[in-house]
Amino acid sequence: MRATRKIRTLLLLAGALVLLTERASAQMGRGPPRPGDNQSESPLDQQRQKQIDNDYKAATKIVPDQKPKDPWADVRSAPTAPAPKQKPQ
Repeated sequence: MRATRKIRTLLLLAGALVLLTERASAQMGRGPPRPGDNQSESPLDQQRQKQIDNDYKAATKIVPDQKPKDPWADVRSAPTAPAPKQKPQ
């Protein structure tokens, strides 16, 4: 009876280990793209991607340059005048 209980415990632990490693391996990506991966794209896909890139660049040129917003402007007090410099004696 003790042997079957040990085997059952061992099988449960092995099953839990398999489930944990399966989920961990699912989170791993394929990695960074390799130099030869773009060859699988058809010329039509490459042309479409180039058009999307050109449209994005054109859209970003339309947006005017904006001054950086100071989120603490309402909290900060007005700058004070600097103290007059004293001459050393």
